[in-house]
Amino acid sequence: MALDFDAIRRKLDKLSGNTTSRNVMWKPEEGQEYKVRLLSFPDNDGQPFKELQFYYNIPGQRGLLAPSQFGKRDPIQELINKLRDEGTKESYEMAKKLYPKMRVYAPVVVRGEEGEGVRIWSFGKLVYQSLLSLMMDEDYGDITDLKTGTDLKIKCTKAPGQQWAKTEVLPVRKASALSKDSKQVKEWVDGIPDINNIFRLKSYDELSNIINSWLNGEEESEGTGSEWTENKDSSSKPETSGEKSYSSLDDAFSDLMS
Repeated sequence: MALDFDAIRRKLDKLSGNTTSRNVMWKPEEGQEYKVRLLSFPDNDGQPFKELQFYYNIPGQRGLLAPSQFGKRDPIQELINKLRDEGTKESYEMAKKLYPKMRVYAPVVVRGEEGEGVRIWSFGKLVYQSLLSLMMDEDYGDITDLKTGTDLKIKCTKAPGQQWAKTEVLPVRKASALSKDSKQVKEWVDGIPDINNIFRLKSYDELSNIINSWLNGEEESEGTGSEWTENKDSSSKPETSGEKSYSSLDDAFSDLMS
């Protein structure tokens, strides 16, 4: 059987550290317009995109993947439950601050930047709703289909006086194949990054130590909570403990995972 040199190259890149989490992420820049093609994650229970829940309002932590979404014991969720059970206004406000926030991830090929391969686009609830509504429109259907899908125009703008940038998603008029080159299509599909390798799920004890240190006023220095595995519009406004301000929700979440 012939050797799969593309697979060997990907394995070599992974072993040599050339495929870091940071370089697979893509974010539309404010004021720029892009044409992109979204792909579906394989083996994702029939869902094209991946939803993940993060705790990011704990000072000193850039974002903590919530174990409860995977059916695992979660000390932060246990604290939230305890605070809700107390029933006081103060405990309710604290629990509300700790609630995990959803972020959605999709594989994306950016037209004009095909040489970068498949990257991961992170977006919030409003963009997610727009994409799902588009897929429910019979004129478009499965926009991620390799042969009959639809490219999207993505534009990120911020109107004068508006605090948060807005990401617009518009479909192009005609359906099209992902690529006319079947070899290229296979390479892109086989090269979809595994979202499970981008973020590290901390153990129960690690999260317990983090939350206890915070409750005891022993905040860790900024950056210790990075969930990248490299060596180590959500619809609501992110709270960042007053340390930083952001021009868009995407900027806030990008910092969360940088």
